[in-house]
Amino acid sequence: MGTNSTTTSRADPLALLQQVFGYERFRGHQQAAVEHVVAGGDALVLMPTGGGKSLCYQVPALAREGTGVVVSPLIALMQDQVDALLELGVRAAYLNSSQTLDEARAVERAFVAGELDLLYVAPERLLTERCLALLERGRIALFAIDEAHCVSQWGHDFRPEYMGLSLLHERWPDVPRIALTATATEATRQEIVTRLGLEAAAQFVSSFDRPNIRYRIVEKNDVRRQLLGFIQGEHAGDAGIVYCLSRAKVEDTAEYLCGQGIAALPYHAGLPAEVRARNQSRFLREDGLVMVATIAFGMGIDKPDVRFVAHIDLPKSVEGYYQETGRAGRDGLPSQAWLAYGLQDVVQLRRMIDESDGDEQHKRRMGAQLDAMLGLCETVECRRTRLLAYFGEASPACGNCDTCLEPPEAWDGTVAAQKVLSAVYRLWKERGQRFGAGHIIDVLRGKKNARIEQYGHDALSVFGVGADLSERDWRGVLRQLIAHSLLTVDHEGYGTLTLTEGSRSVLKGERQLMLRRESERATRVRESRPRAPVIELAPEAEERFVRLRAWRASVARDHGVPAYVIFHDATLREIARACPESLDELARINGVGERKLHAYGEAILEQVERPQGRTASGPPPEGDGKTWGGPAFSQEVH
Repeated sequence: MGTNSTTTSRADPLALLQQVFGYERFRGHQQAAVEHVVAGGDALVLMPTGGGKSLCYQVPALAREGTGVVVSPLIALMQDQVDALLELGVRAAYLNSSQTLDEARAVERAFVAGELDLLYVAPERLLTERCLALLERGRIALFAIDEAHCVSQWGHDFRPEYMGLSLLHERWPDVPRIALTATATEATRQEIVTRLGLEAAAQFVSSFDRPNIRYRIVEKNDVRRQLLGFIQGEHAGDAGIVYCLSRAKVEDTAEYLCGQGIAALPYHAGLPAEVRARNQSRFLREDGLVMVATIAFGMGIDKPDVRFVAHIDLPKSVEGYYQETGRAGRDGLPSQAWLAYGLQDVVQLRRMIDESDGDEQHKRRMGAQLDAMLGLCETVECRRTRLLAYFGEASPACGNCDTCLEPPEAWDGTVAAQKVLSAVYRLWKERGQRFGAGHIIDVLRGKKNARIEQYGHDALSVFGVGADLSERDWRGVLRQLIAHSLLTVDHEGYGTLTLTEGSRSVLKGERQLMLRRESERATRVRESRPRAPVIELAPEAEERFVRLRAWRASVARDHGVPAYVIFHDATLREIARACPESLDELARINGVGERKLHAYGEAILEQVERPQGRTASGPPPEGDGKTWGGPAFSQEVH
């Protein structure tokens, strides 16, 4: 059994927050969670990406005697977090497969000697007898289980190795545990509690809202052109992530963007490990790169200045969509989540569920997750309201999503739906045949072609009854009928459409069906950015900001770390605005702790100094200055 005491602490948490991390006070549930863990209690913490989850275990690890052991799922995530902590003067290290034997042994010796404040370990390594024996020899302040949703078999990012982490409490019953995640429905939350043995743990659940992210979902119509227009028109020169469903599409899209003058890199599990590592490193360390990836590029993306996340294929679940879009705007500045999806996405994902190896319960669960995602896509209500409702959180209309800014038209699609369902029915009832969306639309629109004539479908009573709608309109109707479970994709893998139990009520006129129609304006590429920066800078302050960014880039290169490890853009913006004339004034800026003040203070003052003296750059921000709580600042420590 471990030797850690449940009560001893060595520093006041608030003092640590101020001196080490440079923030005047905690935000939201952070203080309660920190104090609970410092006192020896177990905790489950749910906070949105960028909401400061890391502080909830980093501060207690510094406040308690011993080393905080952090279970982290990715090597890149560990390395970046350790780099950032070392910059803050925190004694941090990691154990993973990227190290040589000598490097790993040096870390082990430091842990046993009590020379580490935080030790990051992958779950698969943690559960080895060698690592467990190592932990027995040291003093453990706490166990932090990051990305705790990985324990859920029904979640979007299940990791089997997380299932064994319940043994931590069995072997070290007196050591507090804190499990953290940025996304979990009530069902996933309960599974985390059960599988990790956290039934007695206090739960700290923050709002899932990311108000700085603008959500926008558009109908697919030449998606590569749409994506290019979105990036060029609204995010030229910005860092962003583009998610695709297949590896082939990742490579094709990255090549296409590069050909259009956009610096893009591919990332998927089929690439050699060294290529993935190199591309991820470049994305984290360089400005303005676009990463085109499958969801293999996921956890551990702590880059704070990702200005957009785009999906050009439909995500499989709302949880996955929320987690992926949450990688935008970690610094609190305006960012966008952009999704293009179409009928073929729905057909493909339905077919993938039907063809999966899971049992019927698994398929039903996957189907329910897809239905919720389709509901988000097809809603005529506020996207954010619908998204937060999925996580059990009530929210009024946000005013910062496409349906709020450019409300779609809701129209009575009952008759159109009856025409589609009748066509599907007659093809099967009269001819014993099933067809996909394209053929059904041709029948409805009365389009004669070789296939129509081959099967004699121009003789059907439904032939041409839908000539009043365009092919695009009919695709929208079909997509929404599948989303409403009034049509389904067959189980034989051919992508043909069949009726469901719910179809009858529509065919018999017992149910009215309101459908969504996009306005032409909503589908056009915008020419303006989503919103002005949170911290407006006067021209002279903007010049200081540019100098500070160039200085930061130089320091980051010398240290071999991403630029944001030195300082976030939000901190540099506030320095540029305030134009501090002394170290004391600089110390009052959010994100400038004692270590960074000592290491970089004089150099920063040199960058902001002007020969003719200080020039005012506008009024101070509202609020109490250094209090962490304004939307411009991220308290996430990487």
